[in-house]
Amino acid sequence: MKIVLAGGSGLIGQKVTEVLQEAGHQVVILTRKNVMDDQHVEWLSEGLLPEDAIGYADAFINLAGVSINDGRWSENHQRLIYESRMTATDELLRIIRALPKAPSILINASAIGIYPADKHKLYNEQSNEVASDFLGKTVHDWEQKALSAEKDGLRVVCTRFGVVLSLDGGAFPLMALPYKLFAGGTVGTGKQWVSWVHINDVARAILFAIENRNLSGPVNVTAPSPKRMKEFGQTIGAVLRRPHWIPMPSFAMKLALGKKSALVLTGQHVKPEKLLENDFEFSFPTLESALENLLTKNV
Repeated sequence: MKIVLAGGSGLIGQKVTEVLQEAGHQVVILTRKNVMDDQHVEWLSEGLLPEDAIGYADAFINLAGVSINDGRWSENHQRLIYESRMTATDELLRIIRALPKAPSILINASAIGIYPADKHKLYNEQSNEVASDFLGKTVHDWEQKALSAEKDGLRVVCTRFGVVLSLDGGAFPLMALPYKLFAGGTVGTGKQWVSWVHINDVARAILFAIENRNLSGPVNVTAPSPKRMKEFGQTIGAVLRRPHWIPMPSFAMKLALGKKSALVLTGQHVKPEKLLENDFEFSFPTLESALENLLTKNV
């Protein structure tokens, strides 16, 4: 298949490109850089018509947007996070509608932040609650914009990512660092849920969604064994053979991270029901297996 990818330079985009190419697919990456080769097409600059260079495509993947992990969540940065997603998705929909033949599927990135933070509820794709905070509104509006492509005959899948575990970026390197320095401990109350997923399984789930026509709408991309934050930290310590002893209280996290501290001080208990019902096999179904893969080669 010929697959067009927006956001290919990001943490998830790079891994998705690798997995798709290993599976034999042609990947065309939409980029803001002026790159002249067969794999890249410039977009989001005035006067450009990327659809002319694309020609046709079997599938589109939208991972484009300012990272939620970079910088403090000032009002300006929140605006950039929100508007970058809306702008990129609008342009992607315009490109799709300008092609002579529409692709069959649009995979649009999303996040479990759409669910309200709760220490007791278990969420699956049938859950209708939407968080009222910044992240909940952003994810909700992003999904609704992407889902408008259904009117054009596309199958749309909104992949709701959990906390992505990778050593190359995202939140995990900062979560593991205190343990490497023998200073790890419970963050906040420790009772908040961490619905995590190994980055390899994120990329494999995206490929699975492209190939599996039974999947549409929201799809939770989280491992089947979420942990509460205290147990999550204890497991990092056990894998690294480091103590779990110095707590990081909530007020300290709020001072250090501002509004972004919500990413680690609150959480959602999420089940990847659609993936499990369609027999997706996680390479790293348990936290221990994921951390062994990521950390034991890098101690």
